Amino acid sequence: MSHRPPRILLADDEQTIQTLLSFPLEKDGYEVVRASDGREAIARFGEQAFDLVILDVMMPRMDGLEVCRKLRARSSVPIIMLTAKAEEIDKVLGLELGADDYITKPFSMREFRSRVKAVLRRSGMSQTPTDPDASEVLATHELKLDPSKRAVEVRGEPVALTFVEFEILHALASAPGRVFTRDMLLTRIWGDSAYRDPRTIDVHIRHLREKFELDAKEPEYLFTVRGVGYRFRDTTDG
Repeated sequence: MSHRPPRILLADDEQTIQTLLSFPLEKDGYEVVRASDGREAIARFGEQAFDLVILDVMMPRMDGLEVCRKLRARSSVPIIMLTAKAEEIDKVLGLELGADDYITKPFSMREFRSRVKAVLRRSGMSQTPTDPDASEVLATHELKLDPSKRAVEVRGEPVALTFVEFEILHALASAPGRVFTRDMLLTRIWGDSAYRDPRTIDVHIRHLREKFELDAKEPEYLFTVRGVGYRFRDTTDG
C-alpha cells in the first residue's frame, strides 16, 4: 500500500506568494504542486490526484471562482479559497460554488498552516487513528450514510456531497435530535472555530437541503433551531 505524503495544488499568480506558502507546507511534509493561473491549475489537476486545492480568487486567464466551479463539477476534493479582505462577495460566491473553506488576506502563517492541517486531517490524510465508531453506517428514514465510503443515499439515489457537506451531515446524523451550534460544527469539522465566520455553516446547510430534501423550505432531515443552530431528524419527527 502506498503511503505518499498529502499532495496539495497551490494556485496563485504571484510568485512571491507561491514561495511564501509552499515553504511551510513542504516543511510540514506535504508535496506542493504550483500553478500560476486558473488554466494551469485545471491542467495540473488533471495530471494526478490531489488531496487539497488552494485557490487564489484573483488570477489571470481564469479566476479562482471559475476554477472552483470546474473542479467541483468533477471532484469532491477539499478546496480552500484565498480572498482579499475587501472581497466579502467572493467568500460567499466561493462557498456557493462548492469551496470548503476560505482564508482572508492578510493572514498569519500559523493560521494558514492550521487551516490546511485541519482540512487534511478531516479528509483522512493525517496519521491520527480514527474512531472505530465513526465508520458505522447510519440509516434514518430514507437516508443512508456510509462513512467508510463517504457515500450518501437518499430515497435509494446517491447524493454527491463536497468534503465539508459530508462532514456536517455526518456530525449531525451521528447524534439525532442533538442541537449543534454553528461554532460546535466549526470546531467538530476544523478542530476549532477560530478565524471562521459561523455563517459558513449556514451556506453548507442550505446546499445540503437543496441536494436531498424534497422541499428545502420544509426539511425532513436537517432542522433549524432558531437562534441556536441545527439538528438532525430523530424518532420524534415521525
